[in-house]
Amino acid sequence: MNDETARKFIYQNARPLDIARWKYLFEGGSKNEVLKALTFYQNEDGGFGHALEPDCWNPNSAPVQTWVATQIIKEVQLNDKNHPIIQGILRYLASGKDFNGHTWLNTIPTNDDYPHAPWWSYEENEAVSYNPTACLIGFIIKFADADSALYPLACQLTKEAYDYFKSSFPMASMHTVSCFVELYQYLKESSVSTLIDMEEFRVLLHKQIQHIMTYDTSKWAVEYVCKPSLFINDKTSEFYLENQEICDYECQFISHTQKEDGTWAITWTWEEDSQAWHISKNWWKSDWIIKNIKFVKAMK
Repeated sequence: MNDETARKFIYQNARPLDIARWKYLFEGGSKNEVLKALTFYQNEDGGFGHALEPDCWNPNSAPVQTWVATQIIKEVQLNDKNHPIIQGILRYLASGKDFNGHTWLNTIPTNDDYPHAPWWSYEENEAVSYNPTACLIGFIIKFADADSALYPLACQLTKEAYDYFKSSFPMASMHTVSCFVELYQYLKESSVSTLIDMEEFRVLLHKQIQHIMTYDTSKWAVEYVCKPSLFINDKTSEFYLENQEICDYECQFISHTQKEDGTWAITWTWEEDSQAWHISKNWWKSDWIIKNIKFVKAMK
């Protein structure tokens, strides 16, 4: 794996946000520079838009794009509950916008007004989805004040989400599974892990991850498949030991499939030859450089 060619691609092609992430993760850069870049994607209502999720160019706040912001908050280990970015997200989630009383919407109507991947087209009668709701619940549990109206709502939603998880087991969507892994991790860090049976949750997640993983590694280079890095960030993950062999394989896979320009193949498409997709694809290349190198370094 060639870090220098990857670095060159980042500096030549990435968005300022991803350049700041690269610097923070690999060059001793500032957390504040990442957060400063992130603020340009946050709207007045506290939610996030503006193609923070590169497959959806909607500038309006959306649950999925707001979830992406929570991932970056986690990446830079921002734990200050009073930080304006975090308070803004809580304000957006408390507003009731894009929320049906049980889950936040996976797609929103205004997505259709801007360039986007087919899977982000609005579905008026979309099936119940805990992507990204399960993650957003966990975020609230971690950061909201216990005496806020949002906090007890999140506690109730945790119980609803877990009931859904058990009734839908095993799940077919790898991204929904990853959201439940995140919820589990948030709950483990919190003081309300008694809301549900955490040991049962842990056992079921182990089984669910084993069920949904793509073990046919011949598909990895050409299809959008489920790899261990979706659930496991480093060796401290309690899902690591059981999946150590395939984690080691993913590290080898990453090292052997890097392209000459430092990038990795983007294995999905918008199914149209649009200028917007080519721009988004370039953004994704930078994001995947960061994710892949971060995963390999965490597994050493």
